[in-house]
Amino acid sequence: MVIRGSVGTLTELFGRSVEAHPHRPAVRDDTRTLTYAQLDEESNAVSALLRRHGVGAEDRVGVYLRRSVELFVAILGILKSGAAYVAVDSRYPDTRRDLMLNSSGAKIVLTEAGWEDRLTSVSARIVSIEDRVAADTAPAEEVVEPNSAAGVLFTSGSSGEPKAIVLEHRNIVSFASNPSLPALTTADRVGQISSISFDAFHFEMWSTLGYGAQAVILPPVPDLLAADFQRQMRQYGITAMLVPTMVINHVVREDRDAFAPLRVLQTGGDVLLPAACRALLGGRFKGTLHNLYGPAEITTACTAHQVTAEDAESDAIPIGLPLDGVSVRVLSPELEPVAPGETGELFVSGPGVARGYQDRPELTDERFLTLPGEADGTRMYRTGDLARQREDGALMFVGRADNQVKIRGYRVEPGEVERGLCRYPEVREAVVLPQGEGNDRRLVAFVVLDESGPGVKELRERAERDLPDFMVPSRFIMQDRIPATAHGKRDLDALREVLAKHLAREESYAGPRTDTERFLAGLWENLLSTERVGRDEDFFGLGGHSLLAFRMHHRINRELGLSLPFPVLLNNTVLKDLAAAIDASREGATA
Repeated sequence: MVIRGSVGTLTELFGRSVEAHPHRPAVRDDTRTLTYAQLDEESNAVSALLRRHGVGAEDRVGVYLRRSVELFVAILGILKSGAAYVAVDSRYPDTRRDLMLNSSGAKIVLTEAGWEDRLTSVSARIVSIEDRVAADTAPAEEVVEPNSAAGVLFTSGSSGEPKAIVLEHRNIVSFASNPSLPALTTADRVGQISSISFDAFHFEMWSTLGYGAQAVILPPVPDLLAADFQRQMRQYGITAMLVPTMVINHVVREDRDAFAPLRVLQTGGDVLLPAACRALLGGRFKGTLHNLYGPAEITTACTAHQVTAEDAESDAIPIGLPLDGVSVRVLSPELEPVAPGETGELFVSGPGVARGYQDRPELTDERFLTLPGEADGTRMYRTGDLARQREDGALMFVGRADNQVKIRGYRVEPGEVERGLCRYPEVREAVVLPQGEGNDRRLVAFVVLDESGPGVKELRERAERDLPDFMVPSRFIMQDRIPATAHGKRDLDALREVLAKHLAREESYAGPRTDTERFLAGLWENLLSTERVGRDEDFFGLGGHSLLAFRMHHRINRELGLSLPFPVLLNNTVLKDLAAAIDASREGATA
């Protein structure tokens, strides 16, 4: 372990590892590997290139590069020049990319040779990273301080416009070197899978470099999931990762041993499911699993919890205790402390609290504030998240304060309904969203079930038995899996689209007319875990697949006493057409 003593800046954090073991590998991609000394020299050359273009303290420099070791070279070079990097994922849509670069006030954008034509709508000067002079590797004089701007990350805003969070060197250093988090060793290889625009990148770059470990740039999450996950990790000898929670929730459902090669597995960004923890800890994974919590405004994480087998058997996984140097408050709407076990809004102070939102002073003052009566003027971040604190100090995430909705006059937190549904062992995952306005507002539950899970009718009956009536969802929509964003968070917009299609289907509903149609409607409702199947529905359009078609074929022949060929089902996927084909088959058999 290299991190030791007080470190104020990221360049100093990296410099100590260069001094300790210059010839150890620092970062690799699928084409080349850089040692700490080589990474130091190449980033010095980028720093010199930027200084020739007039870049200095507190300037902003955009990073628009493909996933490669050049990302690490560019970011270090930017910081050595005194500037802050603006992290832009090269896979982002053009409009999002241009908005981020222009609103950040970037003076320069570092990009690939040949990519200049992509950036014609960006006001900054476009510079190819390949313009650096290889021989220009002399280190420049240190021009940054702990409170200098280091990075600009964007997060979604309620207005639809992204907010630019300004992080200082001391913020990222406090996370990367925090003793409350699992320490890396020089033998560790850290899988780099996150977007440069996502705050998990701080672990993958700065924790790795601070501890003298090696970062291995892997394919992004969607590509990695499409490949052999375990094979990739074993091939590169990956021992530590920070994986989005939604990825863990999905992956271990299919392969509980997917993360078995890891010594350290950290996760964050969403609600970690106890069922996922049971699967993971019950397999060949023998490392440590850590559940992290923290908005980007607090620099990746402010609390952490090492998950145990006992936690996995509970109703919810804690987000844990505050990290070293962090203070948390759970407060009422009147900003008064609530009693242990009661729900309140989470406020956080400590070295990870960001400078604020760039060029948004009113919003900064609203979210980064000093609480009334604080004698020492401690600055806190108002997370907007609801939590409760157990007697042992561990925090339990409850939901978003602004997600609370009124149902028939009762204030309801959708997260509480989700947890209620997830207590049923057959429910793998649930997301609850409000639908409608005013007196017509209702809750809709999107549910992922085990194969042995109950049908919609039985699930609704259980919910009616266990939850107050105003908390029982009016609709249950079964899903094979909950969709995730590119950052691994639950994609609520995608679920709203599913709901819109579901409502459109209900509006055009035409009920079954014949006995055969009614039989098929009931069969499809059972197989597909849905309700009110109409005569114009398509089996595969409702989520059917080949295995379910096989089961449907077997039941039709068994329950109706037929010998219907399987291709008849595949050629008649609309309910009324299949019913007509079945009736025709019956008539042919009796003729």
